[in-house]
Amino acid sequence: MPDSPIEGGCDCRAVRYRMESAPLFVHCCHCRWCQRESGSSYALNALIESDRVTDLGRAPGLIDTPSASGRGQTVARCPVCRVALWSHYAGAGPLIKFVRVGTLDDPDALPPDIHIFTATKQPWIVLPVETPAVPAYYDRDEHWPKASLERRRAILPQIEAWRATRERHG
Repeated sequence: MPDSPIEGGCDCRAVRYRMESAPLFVHCCHCRWCQRESGSSYALNALIESDRVTDLGRAPGLIDTPSASGRGQTVARCPVCRVALWSHYAGAGPLIKFVRVGTLDDPDALPPDIHIFTATKQPWIVLPVETPAVPAYYDRDEHWPKASLERRRAILPQIEAWRATRERHG
């Protein structure tokens, strides 16, 4: 992550955002769901607390879609050009954004920290040996940096409260 905040947005520039800090973690997901949803071979997501992302333009539209977990995800898309900017997954809901790295003005700034669900990656993709890769999901305590684990612990009470509210109403 660059020393200064990094900005991004959609193709038509109606939706703009700024990541105010480094993400918690960046993962490159090779699962079949991400392949289908992205129309590509993987999805590259930077996980970051939602309150560390500042909206600079028009608000995205939120669209609920299915997910492999069966609990769904909410995808934030530009209401004009329909580019997907980030997702909120059921585990942390609106408190964590899975920002699509390709929507950053400088996507080179956030290479993946790990490749996940490599058991279903496209066979012609060659993964770099210096980046960890796992056949399914990963153990957060094993792979995340200490500072990111501490940030997660700080937001965990909010996540648990959100989950409890969702269970009562859903």
